Amino acid sequence: MEFSNPFDDPQGLFTIVQNAQQQYSLWPQQCALPEGWRVACEPQSQEACEQWLAAHWQTLIPAHFAQVKS
Repeated sequence: MEFSNPFDDPQGLFTIVQNAQQQYSLWPQQCALPEGWRVACEPQSQEACEQWLAAHWQTLIPAHFAQVKS
């Protein structure tokens, strides 16, 4: 089965991208990187990417909020 949306392809290869706020996203290998994002992990299966994220992404709080002190 061919997928018209590369984000939905369970057999596709994905990179993990990171922005300046240290947030991550899975990004299909065949798509151009979005502006302001860099590759944090080379292309691999969606399952491997999810395992990488579970091991490396500890908070959903953007970096600029995490650095604010009361």
